[in-house]
Amino acid sequence: MAQTLLKVTGLKVAYGGIQAVKGIDFEVREGELVSLIGSNGAGKTTTMKAITATLPYLGGDIEFLGKSIKGRGAWDLVADGLVMVPEGRGVFTRMTITENLQIGAYIRKDKAEIAKDIDRVFATFPRLKERATQLAGTMSGGEQQMLAMGRALMARPKVLLLDEPSMGLSPIMVDKIFEVVKQVYDQGVTVLLVEQNASRALQLADRGYVMESGLITMSGDAKVMLNDPKVRAAYLGE
Repeated sequence: MAQTLLKVTGLKVAYGGIQAVKGIDFEVREGELVSLIGSNGAGKTTTMKAITATLPYLGGDIEFLGKSIKGRGAWDLVADGLVMVPEGRGVFTRMTITENLQIGAYIRKDKAEIAKDIDRVFATFPRLKERATQLAGTMSGGEQQMLAMGRALMARPKVLLLDEPSMGLSPIMVDKIFEVVKQVYDQGVTVLLVEQNASRALQLADRGYVMESGLITMSGDAKVMLNDPKVRAAYLGE
């Protein structure tokens, strides 16, 4: 059985005085694509912020590579290989595409390898290569999402966290982004995908978890969940 890279146990997180996450358990094993689905306000993004140490948690624990993240800074976790593409993308709009990618590698010192990784990102995202010197702020939402993913890959993640990568994109761009997620996963990157588009997320994933009102209400094999009448009724509009 593959090694557990990320383990969340009894996690409780409050956000603005409201308990947004009420004691959840889940794990991500090496080589998996795990999907966390649920409607808006279920607590998915709050969970992601706690995992990346950008929001403190009240109870329970989060372990990455077998060690608790409690008291550690977000930058330490990035250095260890826990890297997130945030909801809303967060690209540096006044920098070029190449500069954004270089920032993704800020914790690294291996210049020759960084240059190779930029070439690799350009091979994965040919559209970024065509626009390497363009300012990120002048790109479409879908292109910015590709750039945010490329920038995260520059940190050589052991676990890549994707928070709502398809949000606000046109249907064609949504297709493209999910293709890219699959490509990244096929390259051997372990992925935790948080996504409102439950059908697309479960089609890609190995395992899934359903989150409702701060609790995990269902989990299992993603393909089984995709055919579960309760999941279909609640999330796939059937």
